[in-house]
Amino acid sequence: MDRLRDRVRVAVIQDETGIAGFFPYERHSFGIGKPLGGFLTTCHGLISVPDLRLEAKALLRACKLSVFDFDHLVAGQPTFAPYESDVRPAPVMDFTQGFDAWLQQVKTNSPKNLKTVRYKERKFGREQGGLRFEWASADPEVLRTLLAWKSDQYRRTGRVDRFAQPWIVELIDLMFAENSADFSGVLTMLYAGDVPVAGHFGLRTATTLVGWFPAYDTEFARYSPGIVHHLQMAEAAAAAGLHMVDMGKGGKEYKDWLKSGVLYVAEGRVSRPSASAAVHWMGRTPFNKARTIVMDRPSLYRAADRVLKGFGRVRSSLHQESSNAVVKEPTGAR
Repeated sequence: MDRLRDRVRVAVIQDETGIAGFFPYERHSFGIGKPLGGFLTTCHGLISVPDLRLEAKALLRACKLSVFDFDHLVAGQPTFAPYESDVRPAPVMDFTQGFDAWLQQVKTNSPKNLKTVRYKERKFGREQGGLRFEWASADPEVLRTLLAWKSDQYRRTGRVDRFAQPWIVELIDLMFAENSADFSGVLTMLYAGDVPVAGHFGLRTATTLVGWFPAYDTEFARYSPGIVHHLQMAEAAAAAGLHMVDMGKGGKEYKDWLKSGVLYVAEGRVSRPSASAAVHWMGRTPFNKARTIVMDRPSLYRAADRVLKGFGRVRSSLHQESSNAVVKEPTGAR
C-alpha cells in the first residue's frame, strides 16, 4: 500500500520491554484516519501482544488524527471496544476438523442447496467438456479474465467499479506477485473443458484464505458456476493445509449455508474534539445508520438490491449502445 498511496502510516507502540504493537492506518486531509486500504480491507485494528490496552484518544493524538473511522475492526480489541457501535458476524468455512467435517456442516445447514449444486456440478461437467479446478494459478491473463468478470458484475448490479481506479488494479498485481509461506495472493479458477468459467482472487496467510474478488462468466449462469467454484475452492484450500476461508461480512445468502463458523468485526469511530471531527460525524453518521437499517431487514436489503440491479441494467444498456455506435465516414473521405 505504501508504494501506491502517500497516506500510509504505521504507528509503532513500545513499552519497557521493546515493541508491543503496531497500528497501521491512512491519514487523510484534516486528520481523518481510515484503515489501511480503505474499503478493500476486511479486517483491521491493532497488531499487538495479547490484550494490549491503550487510551484510544491518546493513540489518535500521537498519530496526528482527529478521527479514526472503522468498519471491519477485529471485534473486542480492548483499545477500541468502547467505541464499537455495531458488531457483525463474518461467516467462515472452518476446516480445522477436516474437509469432510466442513462438508457435513454444509449439508446440515441446507441439504437441499447442497444436493442442487452437486446436481448442477455434474450436469455442468457432462454438458461442457468436464470440469477442472486450478489452485494458485500464476497466469496473469487468467487474472485479467477474472477482473473483467468482476467489473461487469459491478456494472450489472449498480455498484461502483472498483477496478476503474488504477491503484487498486496495481495493488492486486502486487499481491498476485507475492508468494511466501505466510502471505501470498491466490488466484483460483474453475474450467469447463479449456474455458474459464468462475474464479476468485484472495489473500492467503499461513492458515487462512481471505475472500476478496469472486466472479464468474454469466454465459454459464444456469449451472451456478460461482457456488460450484466455491465448493471446489474449499476442498483445495483444505488440501493445501489452510484452516479457514474467511468469506467476509455481507448479505450474500450462499454464505449462510457454506459457513461452519463466524468471526466478528465491528463498526465505529473514535474522535478527539475538533471542527474536522464534527464535520466528519455529520457526513458519515446518517449514511452508517441507514446502511445498518437496510442490512438488518432482509426485505429492505432485497429491495435495495433490486434498485441497484435495475440501475445497473440501464447503465449496461447505455454502455452497450455507446460501444455499438458507429461514426460513418463521409463519402469520398480518405
